[in-house]
Amino acid sequence: MVKIICDSSCDLSKELIEKYNLEIIPFSVMLGEKEYKDGVDLTPDMIFKFVEETNNLPKTAAVNSYAFEEVFKKNANPDGIVCLVISSSISVTYANACEAAKKFDNVYVVDTMSLSSGVGLQAIYAATLSQEGYSAKEIADKVNARRQNVQISFITYKLNYLHKGGRCSSIQLLGANLLKIRPSILLKDGRMGMHKKYMGNMLRVIPKYVEDTFAEFNHPNKTIGFVTHASATREIVDTFTAEVKKHFTFDNLYETVAGATVTSHCGENTIGVIYYNDGEIQ
Repeated sequence: MVKIICDSSCDLSKELIEKYNLEIIPFSVMLGEKEYKDGVDLTPDMIFKFVEETNNLPKTAAVNSYAFEEVFKKNANPDGIVCLVISSSISVTYANACEAAKKFDNVYVVDTMSLSSGVGLQAIYAATLSQEGYSAKEIADKVNARRQNVQISFITYKLNYLHKGGRCSSIQLLGANLLKIRPSILLKDGRMGMHKKYMGNMLRVIPKYVEDTFAEFNHPNKTIGFVTHASATREIVDTFTAEVKKHFTFDNLYETVAGATVTSHCGENTIGVIYYNDGEIQ
């Protein structure tokens, strides 16, 4: 059986990782001088505390080629390996994985053009294909063919983290905080960008964001959907999940907590819905 590997930006739960027999390679994240492993010994709350105390964002290090080489060596098998990684427009991880793959036969690296549960969604699809007996090349080709159909967006609670990361100006930050503007972030062509702006209390904004998302990306594949959040309150998560269920019934709708990638860029209470927007493919 083809082994499926992905980096920790996938934000999958331990249960899903075990269910689909995935191998996860963690990013390194620096909180000041101390190094942590994303998804291993680092939690979103630790990031929030660090930012609050230092007014600095964490520094995330791409998985290097040596780490990929070691994992490829460990998982080498006659059926091959498919490795899915965060968008090459966001990180050099893809280039590092490709460099390591040159030393092995039958190892295919996929640039998911995504992050967070968008990577996880594609990893689960790849694992399902592996279970169905497809070859490593066939799996890589099929995943590549679908990657443009991943709908991945989030709505942010505050612009503070986006401002710290240089993605909005001080004037935009001030105006957004005064007017309670909640921008949505959309991943398009592998890059994150501002999409729409909502105004008001987060609980009141959520229904409009969810409605707009399903209206714009209106052909969801029913197999799997994700509600992914950066340690959002239970009230926000439950409200958001209920709104998603009003618009579409997924066979499996998973809640997952975002790791260092989304947390570091977007901040606390960020929440989004992720799914394949190609309902004709089962």
